Amino acid sequence: MFPLYLLTWWDDNYMFLSLHNLLSCLIVQVHLDYLEAGADIIITASYQATIQGFEARGFSRGESEALLRKSVEIASSVGSYGAYLADGSEYSGIYGDEITVETLKDFHRRRVQILADAGADLIAFETVPNKLEAQAYAELLEEENIKIPAWFSFNSKDGVHVVSGDSLLECVSIAESCKKVVSVGINCTPPRFIHGLILSIKKVTTKPILIYPNSGESYDPEQKEWVVLSGITRNQCLGKLFLSF
Repeated sequence: MFPLYLLTWWDDNYMFLSLHNLLSCLIVQVHLDYLEAGADIIITASYQATIQGFEARGFSRGESEALLRKSVEIASSVGSYGAYLADGSEYSGIYGDEITVETLKDFHRRRVQILADAGADLIAFETVPNKLEAQAYAELLEEENIKIPAWFSFNSKDGVHVVSGDSLLECVSIAESCKKVVSVGINCTPPRFIHGLILSIKKVTTKPILIYPNSGESYDPEQKEWVVLSGITRNQCLGKLFLSF
């Protein structure tokens, strides 16, 4: 695979196709590793894939929708509006006063339609950072009469609130009231909060609770890197690891 990438520098189109093929192989291998380790569910590589994002990179609407369809395997991953912005707001939940439930429904609508019709078993709405977006997802599932089940997964900053400061229990209650949602839980949250969060969530939902593994790092939107508890980035940490050898 590596020589193939080296030979593509002279032709942008060929380079894109070769890199795409390389990354596709790597994604397949990662999924296989999870399944061989005992995972029952694997999630598509569509978390940060949006029609708006593809169009900003020069793809047509048709090409953007085709790329979304191509990503589907088992559980379609849907990231937040903040994940599209790529400015760290998926970890703060602060979108500004101009962003409303209707704004978010309009943003996600076509993407959710495509993923729902592309053959996935369910839609995973992940790293939901605020109550506003949870409400938008719930309304969208009902308005579009999405036929496959969904789950909502929130990220918490302190074991009580989601990262925006909204009450986690109020966010979970939105998922509980939506018949299209079959499970609710937590991801991108420090491990020390998980046990308490499970006990809290059980008070307001009858649905299965899901938990994602997490190493406890935090995201630095300025450096665009994950930062470990000591305050150094993952790359710096790896660099020190290599130097130690």
